Amino acid sequence: MVKFGYTINYVRDVDLALSFFEKAFEMKRRFITDENDYGELDTGETVLAFASHELGRANLSGGYISSTDSDKPLGIEIALVTDNVSHAHQCAIQYGAVELKSPETKPWGQIVSYVRCPSGILIELCTPIQS
Repeated sequence: MVKFGYTINYVRDVDLALSFFEKAFEMKRRFITDENDYGELDTGETVLAFASHELGRANLSGGYISSTDSDKPLGIEIALVTDNVSHAHQCAIQYGAVELKSPETKPWGQIVSYVRCPSGILIELCTPIQS
């Protein structure tokens, strides 16, 4: 069996990326290396992690598209589930995120919004999907 363990986002400044998520969404820092090139947030069962672009270039010698430097968000997102999308959306903007789409109710009843954090990562803020 394979289990989803964590997502790593390559960013310009690992400490600043962690700080944004700590302030905007009240997540807790779980770990950061002494070199500040890799860090993790405690988000529940799955870990949200950040690594420096330098570490990314060392890991992927062929290169990659940087979410930090791309004019448009990458075609992948981090979805954060909350009961209060409007509040989380405003907190994200307060701490430096750019609004891409304000909260809206989808036809299936879920409330969803989109922001792009200072590191360039696309974030969906959403209520749980009701079954």
